[in-house]
Amino acid sequence: MSQFRDFNLKLLVIEELMYGPEPLLPVYDLPARLAEQGIGDPASHVLDNGLHAEVLPQSRAHFEALEIPAELLAGIEELCFDAGADVFRHCAPAWDGEDDLFDVRSLDDLDLLPSLREVTFVDDGVLAVPDAAEVFASRGIDTD
Repeated sequence: MSQFRDFNLKLLVIEELMYGPEPLLPVYDLPARLAEQGIGDPASHVLDNGLHAEVLPQSRAHFEALEIPAELLAGIEELCFDAGADVFRHCAPAWDGEDDLFDVRSLDDLDLLPSLREVTFVDDGVLAVPDAAEVFASRGIDTD
């Protein structure tokens, strides 16, 4: 199994594989898991408990432990660096997208995605790598 160094890039890969139009991984449903604990509104829960500026521990543990088979990684042709990704709602349900909580800071994990050919929302999403355009260009990845 492949090991990611940048947790937030892994989350964007999970977005494609778990919350995309044809999920290839079992969906992690934070609201359902919290409902089992008697918590009805995840956003209110995190706001009331001062957890709004972090990834919830149970979500972080789930996604960090999630093993993604190399064949699924090899099938990823596009990544979207959109701050509105569904996976973020399952990590930090009250996150407003206004801070750097989910910023991708390293593109070293691109080696795990041999078929990646296009990235979107590069300029107004969650990408915080200064030389990202050069990295993508050197790999033949379009930045639409």
